[in-house]
Amino acid sequence: MVEAQQLALGIDIGGSGMKAAPVDLATGEQLAERYRILTPKPATPESMVKVVKALGKHFDWKGPVGCAFPGVVRNGKTLTAANLDQRWVGVDAAKLFNDVLPGEVRVTNDADAAGVAEMSFGAGVGCSGTTMMITLGTGIGSALFSNQRLVPNTELGHLKIGKRDAEDLASSRARDDLDLSWKDWGDNLNVFLGEVERILSVERFIIGGGVSSKFEKFADRLKLEAEVVPAKLRNSAGIVGAALVHAQSNPE
Repeated sequence: MVEAQQLALGIDIGGSGMKAAPVDLATGEQLAERYRILTPKPATPESMVKVVKALGKHFDWKGPVGCAFPGVVRNGKTLTAANLDQRWVGVDAAKLFNDVLPGEVRVTNDADAAGVAEMSFGAGVGCSGTTMMITLGTGIGSALFSNQRLVPNTELGHLKIGKRDAEDLASSRARDDLDLSWKDWGDNLNVFLGEVERILSVERFIIGGGVSSKFEKFADRLKLEAEVVPAKLRNSAGIVGAALVHAQSNPE
């Protein structure tokens, strides 16, 4: 049996869904099937806190909770919310979630959480130099690591490609919205990654999100100096990373 202090509930908030599962912090293993609830529309703090409460209640969770949020997070406060309701900007999300969950809650950027998971248990294990985790979903998340150390809140999905945000051209949502083939979408992704590589001299990109399972459909369009690999933890990276970030930020 896993000791309670080795466990945390990971909650991954996305623009389309909010999901959770308990995580073994020593191995990165999810200890139950993830539970998912659609993100409310509109995605306001009031509506989403009810979902967070329901996710905790589903697992009858009393222990620590790590929450991955799609925006810049500093000291538990959400400073941006590009794909959620703008009423999230400036909210103390950690306090909001702590008020409805029994255990202590820590909040971090969602791509940073996914990156921490991949660097700890996935495609980033043992990577030195500059590594970039890119999560492709409703938007584009990014997590920058220098010699395994996280540089938080990079938010490179909002990098301008021409006159548009990169996530309007190269996110998973953009592929559907623009009705692109995997090859054409891969060309857009290549432009975005190439710009990031040019600016930050990235040595390895880790591609996460649901599209990581379709990596072979667009991999040949990615013509970079950097190595590009699919995430190993796939869609569970946000949940696992949120739990890990909670543990790593705990002074004990």
